Amino acid sequence: MLKTAFDRLVAASAILLLSPILLAIAIAVRVDSRGPGLFCQVRIGQRGRPFRIYKFRTMIDGAHRMSANISPDGDPRITRVGRVLRGWYLDELPQLFNVLKGDMSLVGPRPETPEYVSLYSADERRVLSVRPGLVGPSTLGCMDESERLAQEPDPGHYYTSVLLHERVRLDLDYLRRRSLRYDVRLLLRQATAILRHETKSYRDEHENKRVPVRPAGRREGSY
Repeated sequence: MLKTAFDRLVAASAILLLSPILLAIAIAVRVDSRGPGLFCQVRIGQRGRPFRIYKFRTMIDGAHRMSANISPDGDPRITRVGRVLRGWYLDELPQLFNVLKGDMSLVGPRPETPEYVSLYSADERRVLSVRPGLVGPSTLGCMDESERLAQEPDPGHYYTSVLLHERVRLDLDYLRRRSLRYDVRLLLRQATAILRHETKSYRDEHENKRVPVRPAGRREGSY
């Protein structure tokens, strides 16, 4: 398939070119706080198959045992290096290896953990028909997610009742529009949003609004 070949070629090239940076980040994470450089977590992939996703650790070791699998803005579990990595989305770079392995695609619905996938409706489970992506519509549409969580008295309930389904709704739109051209467009759009620390929100794109985004504004699991 053209998309698979494109994904693996880009992932392999990026890993090769970025290898010094990947090594430097791993060392910085280890020096900054006790624990491994990488964080692995079970996510649900295509056809409901579980796989282990790779990320640079951005929280203190054992953070997943201290609180729910969400991270509001200002979460004290986030390390100094972790805050920088999250702000520039550098913690996601190890997922290039997931793309190379075939667990993920460069672009697609963002994979969730099993406890959140269990809350999907029958229609929402359609997002599991394709490989999950390193970048997806919900990434662009919810770059302010951590700020929104921080504003709620019960962030966990707000995530499961509102944000989770908002993310899935955005990712379902990908199934309708997916193509190699659309993938490239989303990759470029995400890179621009990260570099500018702002985005024309995917969920508001038809309203022509510019939405400013703080660097660390997202969830992406406990780490």
